[in-house]
Amino acid sequence: MKPRPASPRAVLRLKRGRDRARWHPWIFKGDVADVSDVEPGTAVTVVDAGGRFVARGHYNPRPALCCRILTWADEALDGRFFERRVAEAVARRAGAAGAPPALGRLVWSEADGLPGLVVDRYGPAVVVQCLTLGMARARRQVEAAIERALGALPVFHKDEDTAARLEGFEPVHGWAGPAGPPTVEVVEDGVRFVVTVGGGHKTGLYLDQRENRRRLSALARGRDVLDGFAYTGGFACHALVGGARRAVLIESGPEALAGARENLALNGVADRAEIVAANVFDELRRLERAGARFGAIVLDPPPFARSRTQLEAAVRGYKELNLRAMHLLDRGGSLLTFSCSHHVSAERFEEVCRDAAADAGVRLRVTMALGQASDHPVVLTIPETRYLKGLLLEAL
Repeated sequence: MKPRPASPRAVLRLKRGRDRARWHPWIFKGDVADVSDVEPGTAVTVVDAGGRFVARGHYNPRPALCCRILTWADEALDGRFFERRVAEAVARRAGAAGAPPALGRLVWSEADGLPGLVVDRYGPAVVVQCLTLGMARARRQVEAAIERALGALPVFHKDEDTAARLEGFEPVHGWAGPAGPPTVEVVEDGVRFVVTVGGGHKTGLYLDQRENRRRLSALARGRDVLDGFAYTGGFACHALVGGARRAVLIESGPEALAGARENLALNGVADRAEIVAANVFDELRRLERAGARFGAIVLDPPPFARSRTQLEAAVRGYKELNLRAMHLLDRGGSLLTFSCSHHVSAERFEEVCRDAAADAGVRLRVTMALGQASDHPVVLTIPETRYLKGLLLEAL
């Protein structure tokens, strides 16, 4: 599907007083006074109640979030626009030498002015996610922009199925052109990982936790480490390479377990690791009954609340999880605990951890508030770009 530029007739008019669209890129149906008869996924010009230009974005009448703004300038959303935006995003992440990073997130949706687009690089391959119909229609322009910024690297499309259903497009999973390597080996701060390109969770690796894995590595030396929701062993590998005495990894997914074994072996630390195929809640209870203790614990669960209706159940889950972990923590030990649930705010998550500590009868110092890696930037006027909330706690 080739995207079309906004025509003078493709106009979305805002209701009077809906000024949020002047600084936030999301427009909901309730904000709209009227809109031209435009094809879903087409670029529209957003105007205020008086007909004055506000922005330009992708319109889709299907979801409640019906328009995502790409620019507040009066410019075309054409190939040159995408080339410029992708180049700017890559340049922001370039190192001291000015070279694009070989591993990391290169484009992060709203935070880079490209709502609905994620671009991750894993060495010799690039993974692209289109999360909106507008971006799916702009797929070829995105590919051209990536090639212009990075050269002719193979591009793998891994659209998110849930987003595609909501937006009304067929998700693409596969190589854009000639196939690249099915797996690649990447090095993250001296730790080696095998990544299945476009496989597993996210786009292949939890890139948003890179800086927190580095923090754990510095804390782990000489300690026993517990990695809950270990996935393919990212935190555990960093801890063991950083000098941890041993690591216990808890994970229930068969593919993730296989990946963890491969990564531990790749880094030469498998002999100091114990992999437990179990439900994390059940295993924490078992470890508590057994009197186990750890000098560092990581809790990085999947989102417990995907909608507001799940919020209270999520809060109970986070409290139970952290309470059990706190019972296992040595004095002076570190707990790195996270929530990636959009509907659980940083303040609510800290409150949950505070309640868990009170019920566990332990005293903990907040050493640091944690969040997503710097290549997943947060925009001040778009609080939704801050999705990963965490705390680094020290047991007193």
